[in-house]
Amino acid sequence: MLDFALKVSVTLFAIAIVLNLYRVAVGPSLPDRILALDTMYVNSIALIVLFGIWLGHRTYFEAALLIAMLGFVSTVAVCKYLLRGDIIE
Repeated sequence: MLDFALKVSVTLFAIAIVLNLYRVAVGPSLPDRILALDTMYVNSIALIVLFGIWLGHRTYFEAALLIAMLGFVSTVAVCKYLLRGDIIE
């Protein structure tokens, strides 16, 4: 039962990442693209955690944590650049 749930979850998150890529490429405005990129980070983190559960390795959880931190910092930096035109004051 867990294998079936993991396969369905991985499939749905993979579809969500593809849809996020479409929004990043075609998004009507720059904030929409940034939001799609941030959502893609979250979906990729979930996908990595699901692979970690599926394979039973702890390394995937550490990679997911690292990607989450990088995604947060990069999203904040891009948003500050959009709002102020400068990242570092």
